[in-house]
Formats: sequence, structure tokens, C-alpha cells
Amino acid sequence: MVALNLFVYETTGRALAMGLFMAVRLASGFAAGLTAGGLLARFTAKSVMLWTNIAQASVMLLLVLAPDGLRTAALIAVSVVVGSCGTLFMVSLRSSIPEMVGEDRRSWANSLSITGRSLAMVAGFASAGVVVSLVGYTAAFIVDTATFAVCAVTVALLPIPGGGRRRDGSGDRGHRERDAAAGAEPVAAGAPTRRRGPAALTALAAAPGLTLMVVLRGVDALGSSSHNAALPVYSSELDDARPAVFVSAFWCLWALGNIVVQQLIQRYARRTGRSVGALGFGWGTCLMSTAFILAFAGFPMVATAVIALVAGAADGLTEVSYTSHLQTLPAGPRAHAFGLSATVENLGFGAGMILVAAALDHYTPLTVVGWSHGAAIVFAAVFLIRVAGPRTSSPGATPP
Repeated sequence: MVALNLFVYETTGRALAMGLFMAVRLASGFAAGLTAGGLLARFTAKSVMLWTNIAQASVMLLLVLAPDGLRTAALIAVSVVVGSCGTLFMVSLRSSIPEMVGEDRRSWANSLSITGRSLAMVAGFASAGVVVSLVGYTAAFIVDTATFAVCAVTVALLPIPGGGRRRDGSGDRGHRERDAAAGAEPVAAGAPTRRRGPAALTALAAAPGLTLMVVLRGVDALGSSSHNAALPVYSSELDDARPAVFVSAFWCLWALGNIVVQQLIQRYARRTGRSVGALGFGWGTCLMSTAFILAFAGFPMVATAVIALVAGAADGLTEVSYTSHLQTLPAGPRAHAFGLSATVENLGFGAGMILVAAALDHYTPLTVVGWSHGAAIVFAAVFLIRVAGPRTSSPGATPP
């Protein structure tokens, strides 16, 4: 995140070029999200996660070895492969968590997974400024290659359950068993099935509150595109000689805030036996967007550090509540729903990157981030009103 964005920005000198590079990556993720459900119906989650990491390690190595004349083509290949494989990996992991740990431990597993990822991000962001500033971009790309290789080896060694249907038909039996446990009408082995429309859309249509949640996630992704594009520009304005320092420090503090809130969520779950609900997702989105706007307001560094911590904590809250909520879907449409969710997120982020990167050539980072995250705050308020409505009208009602 630090090295690639700064590399493109310093090479071209334009925020628009950086935005277009990220847009290509996200367009690839958009396409991958559309195919993720079908892919997991044919292959196991373990095989998908393994090969997506091998592909990402290979393309990063290609970027390191590419001569100057082919560097642009290598960057395009990186954006396509990392965008599509990253989406497929996350959809495979998130959709298979209930089978890995059991339905009753979903929130705990999601929180633990996000904590581990945040710890890795702390190490990555903390080292990014040092590696890029002292050793250079090539060293950073070699580190990226090594991390993808380590992840591939880890996946290969772990006994991860299949996250979809196998070609031999065993996946069909697993789907029938899980659907029967969820109360669905059983289908006889070998009986023909009729398509009733995309599984993800069918599942979301049955739960309007969940549909609104996915849409808010897309609007939030549009807001997130603004601070991702604005951070390198804002950092260069603060210290043109060492722009990677502020970016890496900000994301490091963001990750620390994420880790802290995961510990609080796990303690809350153990004490109450409940998971963070849809209200936590709405309030977390409001807090996160507000924090990111304030991060570009020019406050002293100490205040900005606190704001980065708050932004990370709020982001962690929204991640756990959102992921856990989608995992309540039956096993069959769950992978399709996560694929659709990834598509919506990539669409919001990709469209936002193009608009935001172009706007940064004419407006200040604070103005651009304020408008983008302001839209997320407004939509989150609508979402909170929709979710809180059943509770206020009927004390015994459950939130959507």
C-alpha cells in the first residue's frame, strides 16, 4: 500500500495516475467478486487461497525483475493480479470461517483474524517508511513477494475445510446437509435443480436490512478511496523529502487502534455472549468517517496520532460487525453474498479513486476527503434510522 502508491505517484508526479493504477486493481477485484461464488462452488477454499497467493508472489517477483522499459506493463500486471487474487482470497477466507470454527464462534474468529491482520499491518507500515526511504522500492517489493510466499505455505500446511462444491459431487451433499440444518427444503441426490436467480441477490432480497448494509459498505468504500488517494499527496505536502514516513506512521497507528478494539470486542463477546450487531456497524461507520476527515484538518501531530487510532478502532468495529452479519447466511448463498459484497466494495472504491484522484489536482485533500466521507456519514445515518426503527416501534423486534 505504501510502496506501490508512492512509486506510481513519484514516477508520474500526478495523483490522477496513481488513482488510475488503483482503479485498475479494483476493477480486477470487481470482476473477481462476480465470479467468486461460482469458483468456490467448483473448488475448495483451500485451493483458491493457495493459488491466489502463489499468483501474487509471482507477479511481484515479475515487477522486481522487469527492466525499465517494461516497468509500466509490469505495474499493470501487478494491479490486475493483486486486485483479483486479493478479492478471491478474502471471499474464500471469510465465507469458510463458520465451517472452520463453528457458527457460535464466528464473531470471535473474525475478531481474531482481524487482530492478526492488524498486527501484520503494524509491522508492514512501521517498516515501510524505513525500507522505502533507506533501501528503496525494490527491497519493498521483495518483502511483498516473500510475504505472499509465506502465506501460501501456511495455507498449504493447514487443514482448511472446503469452502464450496467439489466436482465429484461431495460438495452437493455438503450443501444439502447444511441447507437441511438451516431449515431449507432438502433436494434429492441427482434431482435436477432450477435456477431462481443469482444466489447472492436472492439471499439479500430476503433480508432488506442486509441489502442496505451491503450498499452502505459500498458508500463507505467510496469514502475510503478518498483518504487512500489523499494520504500520499498530503504526506508529500508535509515532508516532500520523506513522504513515506507520515503515510506509514498513520497506517501503523490506524492498525494499533484496530487491534485495541478487537480485544474489547472479544471481551464483550465473552462477558455477554453476544456479538456486535448492525447498530455497531452504523455507528462505527459514522465515527470512522469523521475521524478520517479530521485527519486532514492540519491538527498537531499528537492530535493526528489520536485521530488515526480512533479511525482504526472504528474501522475494526465495522469490519467485525459486517463480516459476522453476512456469515449468518446459509452456507450455500454465503460465498455468493461475500462475492457480491466484494464487488460492491470494489465498485465504490474504484469509482471513488477515479473521481477523487482527479479532484485532488484541483482541491485540497481536506475538501476531497470531507465530501467523500461526508456522504458515508449521511448514508450511515439513514442506515441507523432504518435499523433502530423496529427496536423503537416494537421492543421485542430484532434488528434486520
